[in-house]
Amino acid sequence: MPRLILFCGHAGTGKTSLSHRLIGPLMQATGEPFCVLDKDTLYGRYSAAAMRAITGDPNDRDSPAYLDNLRDPEYEGLLDTARENLMLGISVIVIGPLSREIRAHQLVDPQWLRVPEGTQTRIVWVHLPEDVAHARIIARGNPNDAYKLTHWDAYRTRRFSPDPSEYPELIFFDNQAPDEADLDKLLRTLAA
Repeated sequence: MPRLILFCGHAGTGKTSLSHRLIGPLMQATGEPFCVLDKDTLYGRYSAAAMRAITGDPNDRDSPAYLDNLRDPEYEGLLDTARENLMLGISVIVIGPLSREIRAHQLVDPQWLRVPEGTQTRIVWVHLPEDVAHARIIARGNPNDAYKLTHWDAYRTRRFSPDPSEYPELIFFDNQAPDEADLDKLLRTLAA
């Protein structure tokens, strides 16, 4: 059966870099090809056009207008695309914050997730201290972060840190300065 691996976490934690670093070794370890579905790649251009029409700011990915109009449809489309690949027997890596869905334990609710029976699902929560994530967001200079950085105090109130005792379904990965042993341990967990 195919695998669904979700790399989740807040902005600036390195979800995409981590998943790109692991995909080759993961395919080698499992002998399976994987499809990578990154929310920003799938919806970035569409969201830019939509937000330009809605607010005049194509880089807005965090205002109430974005959250009210585009956030949920983007995630629904992301997961619909993952389901379609899984139904075809193709393993999938999904990259996106998905913090609301994690908070509500939806990614482990079979009725909500609706993946083919037998799909092996793993959820990696990629995390960093807030100040490190903030510094990384500034350093990467992505225009899509401008609203978030300008309204950081409001954004940070939505950041949530799942407690491992309350979220046993998550594989917690501290991405501040992982060494090869940390990456190898995560790889072995995902490939099991």
